[in-house]
Amino acid sequence: MRLYLIGMPGSGKTTLGRGLAASYEVPFLDLDEELVRQEGRSIPAIFEAEGEAYFRQREADVLREVVANHPQMVLATGGGTPCFHDNVDVLLETGLTLYLSVPVATLVGRVLAAAKSRPLLAAFPDEAALEARLRETLQIRKQFYDRAPLRCEGPTCTVAAVRQLLVRYQTSA
Repeated sequence: MRLYLIGMPGSGKTTLGRGLAASYEVPFLDLDEELVRQEGRSIPAIFEAEGEAYFRQREADVLREVVANHPQMVLATGGGTPCFHDNVDVLLETGLTLYLSVPVATLVGRVLAAAKSRPLLAAFPDEAALEARLRETLQIRKQFYDRAPLRCEGPTCTVAAVRQLLVRYQTSA
């Protein structure tokens, strides 16, 4: 089993991913954590020193490396991962992709406190500006997220719900 979780920042990819990996007894990987480990510096430090284009290329490289080295895993991707360097095609061709769809209002509440550590959100000083940015970002990314064959909606997206979704998907395939 190779399961990829995609969605906006704050959608719960890492939290759900850890639970699913434990449930299925497969490794859990967080693409951002793997990139940070390889680079030896934080994502904000990478953005500051090298810029987004460098980050996105490294993200694509690390994704391909992780896929090549892990025949079984649950992988939490970065929010923008599917949107660059044909990464969505890599995800769709090498495993099962699940889009965690969470309302923007919920995302705002989840990421507001951590926005300073997220380079693409750090520049937004208040809740209204952050919400506007998240809505705009979702509008751009939705075309990539919607390519996932599986979708789980917001707060109902638990380990048990995803397990049921996977069973239904696999029996219908």
